[in-house]
Amino acid sequence: MMQHAPQQKPWGIAGQADKVDRSVEIRMDDSMRFTPERLQVKQGETIRFVHRNEGELMHEFVLGTRQTLDEHAAEMLKAPGMAHGEAYMAHVAPAQQGEMIWTFNQAGEFEFACLIAGHYQAGMRGSIEVLAE
Repeated sequence: MMQHAPQQKPWGIAGQADKVDRSVEIRMDDSMRFTPERLQVKQGETIRFVHRNEGELMHEFVLGTRQTLDEHAAEMLKAPGMAHGEAYMAHVAPAQQGEMIWTFNQAGEFEFACLIAGHYQAGMRGSIEVLAE
């Protein structure tokens, strides 16, 4: 399988396991909430997100900007079965755990959300503040 070169996004770039600065656990459940809902990281920090789905429904964790998440959520409503495979997305089955490594090399305000149809609309989202170096 060919490895794609990490693609720079406004909210950062896929991180490498050997460069992780710290791990952050994100819990998600069927109340359509993430815990914690707000994160603060430093520009340049590489985070290992550990996602725990404590619900009985499939959930996901997608990084982005308010605009990209709004657009993507609208697409998901039209095509609920749409497959994802980006480095900034994690799908976590009920009672399972997922993981994502991301380097926040851009300062700013970013968001994360579950874009499964209905979940985003129910408020399943959070924010990440990346503090400039």
